[in-house]
Amino acid sequence: MADHGGAVAELVDQLGRLPGIGRKSAERLAFHLLRVSENEALALSEAIRRVRQDVRYCSKCFNLSETDDCLICSDPARDQTRLCIVEQPRDLMSLEQSAAFKGVYHVLLGRIAPLDGIGPDQLTIEPLIDRVRTGDFVEVIMATNPTIEGDGTALYISNLLSEFPVEITRLARGITAGSVLEYANREMITDALSGRQKL
Repeated sequence: MADHGGAVAELVDQLGRLPGIGRKSAERLAFHLLRVSENEALALSEAIRRVRQDVRYCSKCFNLSETDDCLICSDPARDQTRLCIVEQPRDLMSLEQSAAFKGVYHVLLGRIAPLDGIGPDQLTIEPLIDRVRTGDFVEVIMATNPTIEGDGTALYISNLLSEFPVEITRLARGITAGSVLEYANREMITDALSGRQKL
């Protein structure tokens, strides 16, 4: 890429900053964008602009949304008595693809990770407690990732929710310990949801 300066080098540098994209992948993407039609390339640019300007967090569950309440929270067909707690919006998307859960969600926007300097106050735990306190939930499902931090976060939240009359469950170990929901296939997620256990 040393032969290409200016705009091409800048595009490669910007693409290389994306997670999971190394230098070679960034170069391939840059050259792909140069080969496609101008309309196709600008459509990508417009999609990025729209996401940055229009997407926010749902006021109830902290999922990604273009309105105050996301499509799941505003869906009257969802079971409003079952609440599933996940770490990130991408985890919610993975669970939704399984079509096994018909309740509502709460996105923590992370997990407690003291070594990374992430404490409970940096997550959406306080709004979660308020939701459970004022809601009619009969079950809260801990669907944090099966990692040390995810298990620790689930335990911390379970202790906070123990004063409320709700059943607290955890996803069954159909998902391998140490893995993340984002990479689990549909069948694994379905098994994990249907075989969830009481904490």
